[in-house]
Amino acid sequence: MIRMTLSEIADAVGGTLHLARGDGPETVVSGAVDTDSRVIGTGDIFVAKPGEATDGHRFVGAAAEAGAALAVVEHLVETSEDAPVSQIVVADAVEALADLARTVVARVRSAGALRIVGITGSNGKTTTKNLLARILQDEGETIAPRGSYNNEVGAPLTMLRVEETTRYLVSEFGASGPGEIARLAGLVTPDVGVVLMVGLAHAGGFGGVEATQKAKTELVEAIRPGGVAVLNADDPRVAAMASVAEARGAAVRWFGRGPSAEIRAEDVEVTASGTRCVIVRGAERMPLHLRVLGEHHVMNALAAIAAAGELGVSLPDAVARLETVEIAERWRMQPLGSERVRIINDAYNASPDSMSAALRTLAQITEPGQRKVAVLGAMSELGEFAGEEHDRIGLQAVRLRIERIVVVGRDARRLYLAAVGEGSWDGEAVFFETADEAYEYLLGELRDGDRVLVKSSNSAGLRHLGDRLGESFS
Repeated sequence: MIRMTLSEIADAVGGTLHLARGDGPETVVSGAVDTDSRVIGTGDIFVAKPGEATDGHRFVGAAAEAGAALAVVEHLVETSEDAPVSQIVVADAVEALADLARTVVARVRSAGALRIVGITGSNGKTTTKNLLARILQDEGETIAPRGSYNNEVGAPLTMLRVEETTRYLVSEFGASGPGEIARLAGLVTPDVGVVLMVGLAHAGGFGGVEATQKAKTELVEAIRPGGVAVLNADDPRVAAMASVAEARGAAVRWFGRGPSAEIRAEDVEVTASGTRCVIVRGAERMPLHLRVLGEHHVMNALAAIAAAGELGVSLPDAVARLETVEIAERWRMQPLGSERVRIINDAYNASPDSMSAALRTLAQITEPGQRKVAVLGAMSELGEFAGEEHDRIGLQAVRLRIERIVVVGRDARRLYLAAVGEGSWDGEAVFFETADEAYEYLLGELRDGDRVLVKSSNSAGLRHLGDRLGESFS
């Protein structure tokens, strides 16, 4: 974080400063900010966030002993005399975290050349964030979220990593309900806002796809006047956001596969080593070999190229940098195992759209004589749509002629029943209550030439099953 005095931080978060021995209001703090006491080091700021499982106030003492210079708390915490720490008492630690992020970003922005990109969408946010960060890092110091730091805690923590020397901040905005993206994007008012797609991810929290569309529009509404909205021309719900951008005084740039897109992909070919296509931007045409598995990631690459272009990056530079990316992120279409048995671990997140895309990728990269094996778990946060969407994925798996459909977990049982009902009743589809049971089955079932997709929402825990399979068949 940038250098700030204790009194400046207290003013930023609207809190009351309680000084520890040796500190004064003008004592300067410039360490990292975190809500996890285990990563706090000398000079850092610990935010004691109450949580569902535990309360951060229990760890203020540990943070102080680790060298924290400041704790942001909702009530004073007594620490040992050997490890005192100044504390700022606030009404809400999470709101204070956001207020501090807003202040820090505003200061850096006013003093330098910081440019900010915000990314949202029902799927593809993390991949697009990583692709864009890879493009921008060769242009100047770039800050982007670690993993999927895109919620009310993760997004501000990412923002607080900016320094006076930071040139680009790439923020990923997720949401499980209305108003969340507006709050997060409002902290930074992006110069460029990217909307990837509107689907059924987290639909249970929003109440349907129309409400999801409205929530994703919140990013466009937060773009700075004179900024740019980078929109998916192939998604009608995203395309409808153009009028909102124009009302904000923002320009619109289109990416997609169709002819109306300003940045588009042609001649797309999917293989086991990635996806090849031709990127078209105006009169420019550039071949791209995207090593991240899955045809659906072409759209994420297009979005990253479009956003980078608005920040002055040439098409040849953007393409060359994208070709160095091997995986988008751990547990996201991550190749494991070996050529003998290839495991594709994509079990960090799952929605109906991403599940469908992953199954299509499995079908596309499997050669004649090889078997397609899908290890599938539940898709979470779908609310009233959960049953029918699990049915649809079960049907699709059968229709794609997946030779083995291994369904894991009680919450995914309806997917298994749909597959059986569609005609996968001769052992092609099997069901297991636990990942351990599925692992033992797969150890005996998998054979040379198999291509295995492991796909589920994070809560189903199949990412660890994918890792175990990858190690066993490496």
